[in-house]
Amino acid sequence: MKTWADHLLSLYGTLKPPKTLPGDIQWLYPQKDPAVMKIFETFLHKYYNDNKPRRLLLGINPGRFGAGVTGVNFTAPRQLKEICNIDHNFKPQSELSAEFIYELIGAYGGPEKFYSHYFIGSVCPLGFIKDGKNINYYDDKELLNTVQPFIIKTLERLIDFIVDNKIAIAIGGEKNFKYLSSLNEQYHWFKEIVPVAHPRFIMQYRRKQKEQFIQQYLQFITK
Repeated sequence: MKTWADHLLSLYGTLKPPKTLPGDIQWLYPQKDPAVMKIFETFLHKYYNDNKPRRLLLGINPGRFGAGVTGVNFTAPRQLKEICNIDHNFKPQSELSAEFIYELIGAYGGPEKFYSHYFIGSVCPLGFIKDGKNINYYDDKELLNTVQPFIIKTLERLIDFIVDNKIAIAIGGEKNFKYLSSLNEQYHWFKEIVPVAHPRFIMQYRRKQKEQFIQQYLQFITK
């Protein structure tokens, strides 16, 4: 019987993004690296080797220091090794978004419990680099026009499994929420979409309210 691990490995292992992006924007495509895919496969077999329904949390697109390194969304090398206990040879770095997400996961009951109920993906499964920095799919109109068919096709493939579509969580504030909602109006993937603040924003600008944001996340994801 097909498992979530099978489904996600097939999805991420056969991505077909547009070859050319506008201007000097480049793809951030960690799954091209066999070493990254091996780690990603280990992660999936550890946490997704079943076919139970899962609810989706969808970020914007991967960044350079989290999924752009490990292939696992909102998971930097340090969290992958120290919390998920998955050994690797990546540089042992962390990043703010991963720190928040793994505090959330800890508050929920740990990675085994959390990942048995949820999958954290992205509206666009691959990231973008311009002038050596992360950019988001919605930051450039021409970029969005170029990648929108890829976004739609990949989201439809992701959702074409045992997804709890009662609610989806849009991570990343108003722009990600509005775009995902506009697609959902056309394709009716989810009954409801709820926005939550981006973990990096919380950690940079609202750190004193971090526990309140964790409780807000928990309230929405368990709704």
